[in-house]
Parts: sequence; structure tokens; C-alpha cells
Amino acid sequence: MASLLVLAIGILLLLVLIIKFHVNTFISLIITSVIVGLGLCIPGVGSMTLANIPVSIEKGIGSSLGELAIVFGFGAILGRLVADAGGAFRISHTLIEKFGKKHIQIAIMLASFIIGIALFFEVGLVLLIPIVFAVALEAGIPLLYLGVPMAAALSVTHGFLPPHPAPTAIAGVLGANPGTVLLYGILVAIPCAIIAGPLFTKLAQRIAPDAFVVKKNLNAFGENQKEFKLEETPSFGLSVLTSLFPVLLMGITTIYNVVLNDGKPFKEPHGFDAFITMIGNPVFSMIVSLVFALWAMGWHQGLKNKELMATAESAIKSIAMLLLIIGAGAAFKQILIDGGIAGQISKMFAHSSISPLILAWLITVLLRVALGSSTVAALTAAGLVQPLIVAGGVNPALMVLAIGAGSLAASHVNDAGFWMFKEYFDLNVKQTLQIWTVLETIIAVVGLIVILILNLFI
Repeated sequence: MASLLVLAIGILLLLVLIIKFHVNTFISLIITSVIVGLGLCIPGVGSMTLANIPVSIEKGIGSSLGELAIVFGFGAILGRLVADAGGAFRISHTLIEKFGKKHIQIAIMLASFIIGIALFFEVGLVLLIPIVFAVALEAGIPLLYLGVPMAAALSVTHGFLPPHPAPTAIAGVLGANPGTVLLYGILVAIPCAIIAGPLFTKLAQRIAPDAFVVKKNLNAFGENQKEFKLEETPSFGLSVLTSLFPVLLMGITTIYNVVLNDGKPFKEPHGFDAFITMIGNPVFSMIVSLVFALWAMGWHQGLKNKELMATAESAIKSIAMLLLIIGAGAAFKQILIDGGIAGQISKMFAHSSISPLILAWLITVLLRVALGSSTVAALTAAGLVQPLIVAGGVNPALMVLAIGAGSLAASHVNDAGFWMFKEYFDLNVKQTLQIWTVLETIIAVVGLIVILILNLFI
């Protein structure tokens, strides 16, 4: 219990540093890691030693960022290339045109889902907001009527689908195949997006009717966005192919493994097996996808290298802090593992009747409520529940998704996404809690239910 008290104090300290004193999240995580490590050095509390605290921090950061640096860096550039070339605009416009006003929510949700696979949540939100504004004004409907399904689609891709930060990082920690996580993640994400999007919109209109008003003017967030002429943007097919290229490569490998190797990666692949294994590796798939994006969204559109490299530099800058935060979260996780806390938690629940998937979800929800950041909560939870996979005989991919679902629950005032949603849609705090917080929690609960159903068949 003493080690768990140290963990509780550490989480409380992290919360105070971030919320009360507004200390940068990266710095807060490193400070907390050191203090928790010191607490676990006390005899009878943990198995950490003073000399191993910096070693664990270095190990945690290095192990997490080795693969993620390329995946996130190239992923951010790919997404920005699609957006700056007008591909995101083309995808949204085409889907809206095909679906018509009657099914406009489905069009927005589908567009957000496709674009969200290639873009980080915050980037996707910023890029889609002006499009949603314009469509809402033209159709004469409330902005939130389209905003809720948009946010739901972006959230599920962020929580469940590689190459997004949390699922990719957790897959690495838990030893899950990213392609398998992607395949199962899509099965989980679709019902979550539908229930938390178009279906929840009907309930939200009753809960907060004042928020669903038709607005005749755009706020400042939509005024500085790049405008496109449809005829000057890439084709719909090319835009979708570019956005989904890494997903297609990882999907090919996953399906190949399912058909020929019972869904498991080949241990020592040769010949064609080796080629398929290579293209499905997240690092290689992002490298190939970026090269394709440079052609499809760049050279093919008549853009010069100077313009493309400016886009790349801007994209890298936008995720620099995110990478550091992920590394620091992994350092905190490593301290918990090396200090013995993860093992102790595993022993505590060794004879518990609670499903390891539910337990992982509950732990992540508690961390999400306390810390705000879904990525930090997910990485911290991954370190705590890692021993449960072997003890409970759980599919690692489903454990990744259970943690991903828990990391989306109960977003509130300590989460940046909460304030982004509030400001973009011109809501007050009460309305944001009624809509955004409930929306995120619905995704978390529905996600867990779907995961438990999948667990019966996998």
C-alpha cells in the first residue's frame, strides 16, 4: 500500500503542477517521475535505487520515441500536405455534395473520420472547423449539429487508430501488432462514432437547446484559414488515397498475416513474407506514404520543393512538444515499472474476478480524469497494466483499445480539447460539460462494450 500511496501522491503532484501552477506538461512529468522514483527508493516501499532513477527515465524516453519519432513526424507532415494542397477541402466538399443536406451529418462524420486518420485531433479540428462553419451557414443549420459528429469522428480516430499517438505508443509498450490494433480499432471506432455523433446530437439538443442556434457569422477561428477553389484542389480519389496510404499498407500486412499465419506476425520472414512484413511496419509505411504524399499533394500539383519543405517544417514544429510529452509520459511509466508498482498492482488483482480489459479501462479513466491528457493517461496506464496481459491471457490489441477507450472518458477543464471545443463552438463551460464531456464519455463506454464483445470471439 505504501507504493500505491507514493503513486497517488505523484499523480496529485502532477495534477497540481499542470493545473494550479501551469507548469509545462513535459517538465511536470519529468519532475513527477523523479519524485516518485525517490519515493520508491525508500526501503519497504519500492524496488527503485537512486542510481537507477535517471537510467529509468532515459530508458523510458528512448524506448518510446525510437519508433514514434518517424511515425509522428512523417504522419504530421503527411497530414499537413493533404491539408495545404486542398485535399482535406476536396474530401469534405465531395462527401457533402454526394450525401445532400438530409444526410449532411453522415457526410461530415465520414469526412472527419477519413481526415482524422491522417491528422492529429487538434490539427484535424482546426482544419475542419472552417469547412463545417461554411456548410452550416449555407445549409442554415446549427453549427453544433455538424460539430458533434465531427468531434466524435476525430476523437475515435485519436483514441483507437494507429498511427495516432496513444494507440501507437501503447501498442509498443504492450507488444501489440499495430496493424491488428488498427483492424480491431476500426471495428470499435465505427459504432462509437455513430452513437456519440449523429445519435447523441438528438439528445444533446434536448440537454442544451441554447447551444444549438443558427449562427450567421463565423468567429475568429474561421477567418484566417486558407481558402481553396474546388477546381484547383487534388481529386477526391487521390486525396483519400494519400490520407489512407499508411492505413492501407498496414492493413495489407494484417490481412496477409490473418490469412497465412493465424493473425500473428512472422517471426523470421523470408521472401514475399518479409516484403509484406516490411511494408506493414509503421515506420516503413509512413516513409513510403510520405514519399507518395510529396508527389500526390506536392509535385503533381505543381508545388515547388521550397513550398513543400516549408509545410514539412511547420508540421514538425507543431508536434515537437507532443513528442516530448509522450517521451516524458513513457519515462513516468518506466519509473512505475522499475519501481515495482506495476508488478504490485498485478498481484493485487491476480485473483480478481474483474476482467483485465475492464480493469485497464477503469485505471485509465481515473488517470484521464486526474491528468486531463488522454495520451499521458494512456501511457501511464499501459505501464501499470502491462503485467496483467500475461496473467490474464488477454489479447494485447484489445488491451490497447481498452486503454484507448478509457483515455477518452470524462474530458473536462484540465483537458486542452475541452477548451478548444468550447472556444470553437462559442459555448459556455456548462454547455461544454453537457456536450463535449458527455460525448467523450459515451465513446469511452461504448468502446469498452464493443471491445468486450470482440473479446468473446477473438
